[in-house]
Amino acid sequence: MIEVRQARYFLAVAETLHFGRAAEQLAMSQPPLSQAILQLERQLGVTLFDRSGRKVTLTETGRAFAAECRTLIAAARHAQEVATQAQAGLTGTLRIGVVTSALSEPLLATLAAFRHARPLVDLQITEVDTPSGQQALLQHEIDIAVIRPATPVRGLRIQPWRHDEFVIAFPPGHPQAVDTPSPVRLARFADEPWVWLRREASPDYHDQLMATCRRAGFSPHIRHLANSIFTQLAMTAAGLGVTLVPNVSARQIQPPAPYRPLTDRTGIVELSLVSRDGTREPLAEQFLRITSAHPQQAP
Repeated sequence: MIEVRQARYFLAVAETLHFGRAAEQLAMSQPPLSQAILQLERQLGVTLFDRSGRKVTLTETGRAFAAECRTLIAAARHAQEVATQAQAGLTGTLRIGVVTSALSEPLLATLAAFRHARPLVDLQITEVDTPSGQQALLQHEIDIAVIRPATPVRGLRIQPWRHDEFVIAFPPGHPQAVDTPSPVRLARFADEPWVWLRREASPDYHDQLMATCRRAGFSPHIRHLANSIFTQLAMTAAGLGVTLVPNVSARQIQPPAPYRPLTDRTGIVELSLVSRDGTREPLAEQFLRITSAHPQQAP
């Protein structure tokens, strides 16, 4: 296998058909260049130049070889440019894991801003829960996780980002689904049938929902189980019961779910940006810088 350096030496001679001028072009003396070309011919087992006359000319083999050398050098140059751009955070792939409740503003605005700033970067989004997001980061399966706060994990860097509040969403026609909603006490709905999230779907989120109800003085009467926030809302819209969801999630579906804020103000949904600690990955760092330019609290 020939080296890029050998291809450059050969092309310098092939294009000038003069060892002296080729050596000047390469900023080297002629004898080492002549030796390098002879060594290349011996390595390949072919004759690249006809040296029988007063002038150096390319053989048929040399002409065919020149075309391949140009391709090789172009590929090497492209590889260098890609590496330089990747180091500068201009190209490559950024893999982001997000919990369901993060798939709204301001994350959507952040993603749009990132695409505008880095149009050559391939964004890959994966839905995760908090434990699986942490594990995926440690195993280098994703580069950034937008997840809820959890116990700190060695090797991961946590940057608090934004927070939202739980609201109670109602089925259509529910007496509390009024046009001008005012805050209500969560305990008021203790005896209602509840749509709940399976603990296996997101243990930390499930536990946070349960803790919010217990702080309000009751344990919910769970009648229906969902695997995601959006399924919770779909079940509620189907008239199956009430549910607790982040404010932004209730507003995100179309049409928005009937909901009311809580007077308890004990249900805070926090999101953090988590990345690997110790190394600075250009694309991840660029994404973190862009997120700092967007609101940290949901509207």
